[in-house]
Amino acid sequence: MATTTDPAQTPSATLAERLLTPSRFPYRTIAMGTVGSTLLMLAAFGAGGILIKDPVLGHGPLSWIRYGHGRMLANAVLYTGFGLVVWAWVRLGRYVLLGRVGSRPILVAAGCWMAPLLISPPLFTRDVFSYLGQGAQLLYGLDPYANGPAELDVLPNVVQNVHPLWQTTPAPYGPLFLLISKGVVATTGDNMILGVILMRVVLLAGLAGTLWALPRLVKHLGGKLPVALWLAVASPMMVIHLFGGPHNDLMMLAFLTIGVLAALERKHVVAVVLVTIGMLIKPTAAIALPFLVWIWANHMTGESKVRNFLRAGAASVGLFLPVFVAGTWISLGSLNLGWWSGLKAPQLIANWLNIPTGIGEVFYNLVHLIVDVQVSPFVTVARAAGMLLLIGFGIRQWWLGRGGGTEAVYRAGISLLAVAILMPPTLPWYLTWGFVLLSAFKWQPRHLALVVAVSVFVTLVYYPTGEQALYDWWFIALVVVASLYSAASLLRPDPLGLIDAWRRPEKFLRD
Repeated sequence: MATTTDPAQTPSATLAERLLTPSRFPYRTIAMGTVGSTLLMLAAFGAGGILIKDPVLGHGPLSWIRYGHGRMLANAVLYTGFGLVVWAWVRLGRYVLLGRVGSRPILVAAGCWMAPLLISPPLFTRDVFSYLGQGAQLLYGLDPYANGPAELDVLPNVVQNVHPLWQTTPAPYGPLFLLISKGVVATTGDNMILGVILMRVVLLAGLAGTLWALPRLVKHLGGKLPVALWLAVASPMMVIHLFGGPHNDLMMLAFLTIGVLAALERKHVVAVVLVTIGMLIKPTAAIALPFLVWIWANHMTGESKVRNFLRAGAASVGLFLPVFVAGTWISLGSLNLGWWSGLKAPQLIANWLNIPTGIGEVFYNLVHLIVDVQVSPFVTVARAAGMLLLIGFGIRQWWLGRGGGTEAVYRAGISLLAVAILMPPTLPWYLTWGFVLLSAFKWQPRHLALVVAVSVFVTLVYYPTGEQALYDWWFIALVVVASLYSAASLLRPDPLGLIDAWRRPEKFLRD
């Protein structure tokens, strides 16, 4: 990472002096990330989640970017853009840790970095095409929880761009999100470019909700707002995955964060209703509901904690059921609970990013050296053990949160991270579930450095096309190096002295 800073400096200033000097608005850092995201957007037309039949580039003079050497060039430009975005984010993080910038520059940076991606093809995923396909099923009277988009005999562009794995797979998303997808498809029809752009615009409402809740959460949870915004809003996981993807987790997080905030502010009815609605977007939000019961119980008057817990639990269930039923009925036109069985669909994805799956694959490879066996029993057993571990861990976290307040929120965030890591599948953007809540707490710099390493790693372990890169070991080795270097750069600019080494020959020539 660069050692340069945004303010004008004299050549004789030492690095320590430059870092301790109050910063002006970090224009150069923001511009660096904006250039990076612009490169990401341009290169995505050849290296990202491109359309099967692109009406703009498919047969025009720029179609070369989609094939052969043109695509190789697009990948090179895309990863260069990614490096600039990460470089800018880490440099902005150093300013945040030193107290040199406030919240406004971080919001401006995140906005500038996201803006070019509004019109970009999907990055590191093709999930948005599945969203549109499942919305089209609902629009044309088909059950997205019974079959995949391949059953559609209309909107051929929508259908053919859904990833082959999800062509015949039922939807794993909540009914309210399918209603939203239905509205998008009803507006854009078979125009995939407009469909992707409009989906991003709709999901921006989720980002707005999270931005509204974070400053208030920080006041309750004891963190620092610039750190929370840098971690939750300006990070590559948010800019590139959740928005550049785009992913419906962005909308679910809004209901989750606002709901948790409402609970801390003693608006418990609102809290349970909002988190239940978030669950109707993506079921993961349900993890927070048991923790809200503790917060509610601890806000009740009365000497009996058991009685308070029972009252809060009964009230929560009494709110959850009608909201769940009404939300499902309004979204689907019936009490179709088929989306619960659809939750099994993502388990078709198997890779070592999910720790239990990775352990199963390790044991399989060891045994396979001696005996010719199938991998599935090993992965199945490891995943079952992981589920048991997750259940035990989740129950323990829930019990530790019985004091309510900030402790319950912290335990909810930890539990969301555990679900992302232990429950198959583990997809890179799933880690935002816990990070967004936990961002409002107080952080140590070394822990933020760890988050930088994780953020860079999980963003890169999928190719820009959306296919996994987890078994390309040379590529993964480079990803690990880049992740560790990024983490070290947060704590110390140019940790390996690479830029200083580049400058020394110039100094020698001047002398």
